[in-house]
Order: sequence, then structure tokens, then C-alpha cells
Amino acid sequence: MKWGNSVEAQADAVGGALPSRAQQQADALQAMTLADALRQLADEMTVERWRLLALGRSKVAKLRIEAITVDDVSKWRDKRLQGAKPSTVVRELSLMQTAIDRARGNNASSEANPLRHVKRPRIDHRRERRLTDDEWQRLLWAAGECLNPLMRPLLLLARETAMRRGELLSMKWRDVDLEACTILLPKTKNGHARFVPLSPTAVEVLHQLPRTDDRVLPTTTNAVRLNWQRLRTRAQVEDIRLHDLRAQAATDKLLAGWSVAEVQVLTGHRDAGVLLERYARLRASDVVKRMHATE
Repeated sequence: MKWGNSVEAQADAVGGALPSRAQQQADALQAMTLADALRQLADEMTVERWRLLALGRSKVAKLRIEAITVDDVSKWRDKRLQGAKPSTVVRELSLMQTAIDRARGNNASSEANPLRHVKRPRIDHRRERRLTDDEWQRLLWAAGECLNPLMRPLLLLARETAMRRGELLSMKWRDVDLEACTILLPKTKNGHARFVPLSPTAVEVLHQLPRTDDRVLPTTTNAVRLNWQRLRTRAQVEDIRLHDLRAQAATDKLLAGWSVAEVQVLTGHRDAGVLLERYARLRASDVVKRMHATE
């Protein structure tokens, strides 16, 4: 009876008709704060949970996402830069942007997200690190010696697909199509689903993996982190990061003659400038080889 009275009261309030589901969602979005959106994202991105929850306690996060402006975020950015590295602030701005995109859903215009128009701090420490063939073989050998049998397949797939660590660990067998040679990633860092093309090597690796779990690589983020530290030491390649394999993959494809657009399909970068500036680790010697090879 209480529920019936409540429904009737809602109907009376809007002239006898209940609001549609779309209207209810729109009303909920109007009331949602950036902190709410960050907490929702924290439930999905467990690797970044602590950072997302910390961002949710900031002053700017108390604002409604429909009312937040570029100026609001710019003021937060400038203050945050007083106590944090530019790379940290860039990462946090990206997480805020993703949180708002996810909260608004796929039908909303991404350009309406004010975070997309906030200028990012310049990061001066651009990494140029590339693996030599010998280092790569040592890493694969060390991965094969790990107690975790998934480390070697993970490294191979990381270099072949340019996927992020979180994307690799979240892969589901139901999204793998070995006949079409693609993997569907329903949730990515930028909030957009994408298909990842699979090389012959990647297909072979997937064929060899046992299907004992819904996930392709059923291991934890912490296990990967600890095993990666140990195998780097065993391989005597201490200054390489797991994320460097993503940049290595992009560089490999560009050196093989892929177009920038093709590499974007592989990496999922929507901005070619970001791909070329941060992930394409080409050297003058690479260009010289290409120039003389055509003469």
C-alpha cells in the first residue's frame, strides 16, 4: 500500500504520467557529482581504486558533473601541481575524464565532457627505452622460469597486441574470436569498446592456453607485479617497465611499415598525437636504415 501510494503521488506530480526510464536516468545524472562518478569507476578499475577514491575526496569532486566547468578543473590542476608531479596530474585528469564519460554513457557526446578541454601539464621525462632482441629473449626465458605459468603468455600478448596490463587481465574467452583473429575489449581506459587485431603469434599463444576459467589470464594484478619484478632481476633487465611493451609494440609496427592509422587500431589511441609523442620510440638510425634501404 505504501508503494502504491508513492507511485500515485509521483504520477500526480507529473500530471498523471510517470517519468520514462530515460527521464529518470537524466534526472539521476543531473544530481550526480564527480565524486559519485569516481566511486562508480573505482568499482570497475580496481587497480586504480585507491587513487579514484582519493580524487573523490577533493574539492572539485563535490561539484555536479553537469555543472563542472573547464575553469573549475583548471584551478584544481594548478593547485594539484604544487604538490604532485605533472605525470601524476595527467593520470588523475584522465581518470576524471573517464569517470564522466562512463557516467554519461555511450550515447552522450564525448566533446561535452569538460575534462577533454582541460590543458594537460607537459611531461618532460619522455621515455625512449626500447628492448634489444637479446633483452627480449632473456625476459621470455625468465618468464618461463616463473612459478606463475601465465607470465610468459602475458608478455608475448603484451608485445603482440599492445594491450594494457588491465586489459590483458580482464580478457574473457567469450570475447575471443580466433577465427576472425580479434579480441573484443568491452571496457577500456577511454571508455570505448574496441576490437584488437591478433597476429599469428598471438593466435598461437591463445590456442595453447587452457580454458579453465572465464578469464584468458586468470591471475591477479599483484601477482603480475611481483612476478614482473622477479623476472626482470633474473633476466638482468632492471630498467624496463611492463608498460614499455605497449610502446615497443607500437614501435615494432611502425618500423614494419604500418600506417599511423593502423597502429591506432591496434593500440586504441583516439589521438594520433599521443601515439606518436609517447609511444612511437623511433630513432634517427631507424630512418637512416629506411632511407638507404630504398636507394
